[in-house]
Amino acid sequence: MAKRPFQILVVDDDRAMREMLVSLFKDQGYWVQQAETADDALRQAAEFDYDVVLSDIRMPGRSGIELVGELRKLRPETPVVLMTAFGTIDSAIESMRAGAFDYITKPFEPDAVAFAVERALERRMLEEENRRLRRAVDRTSSMGDLIGGSPAMREIFALIRKIGHTRSSVMITGESGTGKEVVARTIHFSGSRAEKPFIPINCTAIPEGLLESELFGHVRGAFTGAHASKRGLFEQAEGGTLLLDEIGDMGAGLQGKLLRVLQDREVRPVGGNQSVKVDVRIIAATHKDLESEMRAGRFREDLFYRLNVIPINIPPLRERPEDIPSLVEGFTERHSEGSHRSFTEAAMERLKAEPWRGNARELENTIERALALTEADPVDADDLALPSTAGTTPDGGGDGFLQRAAQRGVPLAEVQDRYIDAVLAHTNENKVRAARILGIDRKTLYRRAERRQRAVAAAPSGQGDPE
Repeated sequence: MAKRPFQILVVDDDRAMREMLVSLFKDQGYWVQQAETADDALRQAAEFDYDVVLSDIRMPGRSGIELVGELRKLRPETPVVLMTAFGTIDSAIESMRAGAFDYITKPFEPDAVAFAVERALERRMLEEENRRLRRAVDRTSSMGDLIGGSPAMREIFALIRKIGHTRSSVMITGESGTGKEVVARTIHFSGSRAEKPFIPINCTAIPEGLLESELFGHVRGAFTGAHASKRGLFEQAEGGTLLLDEIGDMGAGLQGKLLRVLQDREVRPVGGNQSVKVDVRIIAATHKDLESEMRAGRFREDLFYRLNVIPINIPPLRERPEDIPSLVEGFTERHSEGSHRSFTEAAMERLKAEPWRGNARELENTIERALALTEADPVDADDLALPSTAGTTPDGGGDGFLQRAAQRGVPLAEVQDRYIDAVLAHTNENKVRAARILGIDRKTLYRRAERRQRAVAAAPSGQGDPE
C-alpha cells in the first residue's frame, strides 16, 4: 500500500500565482488544493487536515494573517507559510506573532517557496513524531522506538531509565546509522522533560556562522539580512532537551561559545548585549572518536568533559545480530501501512548475515524497499535486493527481470532508469520518499526530471520521451 502524498492548500486571490504554485507542487509529488479567499480556505480546512497551508497576505475579505489566527484555533498543528508582494519588517513581525511558520516575499524563486514548504513539513513531521513517541512511552513504559534484546541494548535501556529524570549532559557515540538520535529521543521522552520540546540540530548541516545564530538567536540588525530578532534553539528548547548531533564537526570558535553557555546556563543572542537564562538539557552525539580529535587539537578537552558526563556507546549492528529480528519486525510494522506482512526464515537468515555497514538505518531502508517493490507475503530472501545477492537465488539462478536484462545485454543505465521509474511510480511520484528508498539525494531526482523534460522539448515533433 502506497503512503499518501503530503497535502498542501494554496490560498491566493491571484489566479495566475495560485495555478503556478499548484503546478509547481504537483510536479514535486504533492497533493494540492487551492482556495481564492481566506474564508474558502477555512471551509476546506474544516473538512480536511492539510499538512501545510501556503497563503498570500493581502486578499479580499480576511487577510492571510487573520487566516493564520483562525487556523491556529481550528488546526493548531497545521503550519502556515505566508507570502506577500508588499513585504515590510512590520508585516514579517506581525505574521510571526500571529503564529505563521515562515514568511516569504514575492517575487520568489520556485526553489525558495519549495524550501519554505519543505521546512514546514519537516517541522510538522517532527512534532507528530514527538507526540507519537510520547504516547508510545506513556502507553507501554517501554523504550519508545528503541529496539533490541542484545545484552548491549539491555544495558542502554537500563541506563536510560536511570538518567531520564536527571539534567546531566549525555554524550552518545556510535557509527552512523546506529540510532543515536533515537536514543536521545528516548532519553527525553522517558524523563521529566517529556512534555517540553525536544529539538535536534545537525551541526554538520549548517555553516558555522549560521549555526551560531540558530543556536543562540540574533537581534535585529546583527548582520545583513537580520531584519527581525530571532530566538535561538536554546531558548526554543526551554525546559526540554537540545540534541547537538555530530558535535565532533563543530568549529573551534563555536565550541568555545558553547562551553560558555554550558558553564553559565545562559545565552547571548548574536549582536545582543543581554544574556538570557536557559534551562535546557544537552545531549551531544557523534560518530567520531573525540579523544582522537582532542589529541589532534580539533576538539576542546574542556568542552568534551562538560558534555561527556554520561557516556552512551551504541555498538554497530554487526556486533549484535540477535537484534535484527526485532528490528525487522519494528521496521515492517512502520512501513506496512496497516497491513500485516512478514519475512520468511530464509530472508531473516540472509538479513542476519549482512555486515550492515550503514547499521540500523541501512537495514530499515532495505526493509522499506523490499516491502515497496514486492507484493509477496511473506517476503523471501530473493525479494530483499541486497547488493551481494541482487539478481541471484541460492542455487545461482537469476531473478526474472535482471536475468532477462542480462540475456538481452541491456546497458546498466537503462536498468537503473527502469528501477528509478518503478520506485517513483510506487511512491506516486513523491520524490522525497523515492529518494529515501533509492538511497540518493532528492535533488538528483529533480535534475533527472528536468533533463527528461528538456529532452522531450528538444525532440522532433511526434517523438515522445526518448527513454
